Formats: sequence, C-alpha cells, structure tokens
Amino acid sequence: MKVTTDGCLFGAWVVDKMTNEAFKNNNCLDIGTGTGLLALMLAQKNPNLSISAIEIDIDSFEQASKNIADSPWSPGIKIVHGDIKKFQSPEKFDFIISNPPFYKNELKGDNTKKNIAHHDEGLLLPELLTFIKNNLSPGGTFYLLLPFKRNEEIKNLLLEHEFDIVHMTFVSQSPNHNFFRIMLSGKLKENKIPETVIDEIAIKDEKDNYTDAFIALLQDYYLHL
Repeated sequence: MKVTTDGCLFGAWVVDKMTNEAFKNNNCLDIGTGTGLLALMLAQKNPNLSISAIEIDIDSFEQASKNIADSPWSPGIKIVHGDIKKFQSPEKFDFIISNPPFYKNELKGDNTKKNIAHHDEGLLLPELLTFIKNNLSPGGTFYLLLPFKRNEEIKNLLLEHEFDIVHMTFVSQSPNHNFFRIMLSGKLKENKIPETVIDEIAIKDEKDNYTDAFIALLQDYYLHL
C-alpha cells in the first residue's frame, strides 16, 4: 500500500497529541499497520513506547516487517500478522491508533488487497469501535483517521459506543477545497464530560506550497521540508 500524505499527517498529529498524555503502561496498538508507517512515526518520537502493530494482508505484513527491521526503532515494535477481530491481548492498551478502511457503499476496483484496505466490509467501523472499547485502558486514548463525509455517522457511532470525543481536526487539501478527512482522538466516557476541541488544517496553501501548520508537524519526518 502506498504511503499517503494524509496518513503521514495523521501520524505526526498523533505524535503531537501524545506528547501531552501521561503514559501508564507505555503500550500502543496500531490496527491495520500497512507499511508500518504510523508505528514507525510513533517509535521515532517515543523510544520508550512499546508498540504492537497488526496487519491482516500477508504482503503488507511482510513489507512492514522489512521496513521496521531496517529502521533504528525496531526494538520497540512488535508486528503481528492477523485479523484484529480474532486478536486477543492479555493487557489493555494506553493508546490505540488506526487508519482504518473507511469507504462505505462505494464502487470498488479490481485490486482485492486495496479493497480490503480501503473498504469497510472487512472491518466495519462499529466492529473497530467495539474492539477499542474492550481493549483501551481506563484513561487511555484512541486516535482515528476517518472520512469527513461520514462525520455525522461517526459522531453517532462514538456516542453509541460510549466514547468521549477529545479532539477533532478537519483536513483539507487547501483553503479552497472542502474537508476530506477527520483526525480524531477520544477516550472511554467518564462522569465529567469534556469539551471537544475542534480545529482544522490545510495541507497546502493557495500557491500550492505546504502550509506552515503542515510543515510544523511533518518537518521531523520528511527529508525535504
């Protein structure tokens, strides 16, 4: 699977948000790791974080395994080949991150692997949220990258699964484009209802240059920013 700009932005955004979190068990689960991008970005900035990364597609799993093995951060990352719906862990996770399949009721292409990665028949969003609810430690945080056009559905699903939304960042290609992604963080519902932080970020400006906000997040990961 190709590395996408919104995936890189999401990884950097998660790392930025995690700097304000108090670690407990110092463990994180990356669901659907693909190339291992998110796990590697987290490990780069949090060397003491123990990361488990799970991937269902064997070719992607093998590619991620190689990418992680070739990196300086491999000791902190354990990669697992398997289906998250069958995955069992003896411990709960302080952090769960995922760039899940999120195209729903849309035309699919001829590439079966991409269909599994991009469309939610293999892993429905309610199934993902149920797993997070059962495997997130008390006080832990989950982070998701989701399509903006499913915004209202997503908020209703989070409410149904008894989550509090901590932060939502709406992503656009430029100030002249509509939002196309949501970067979201949440927690298990608590007695005190937090006020959700909502903001936005554009990847490029009107002159097709990366915005200052994008550069600030990605400059430690991109070679030429």
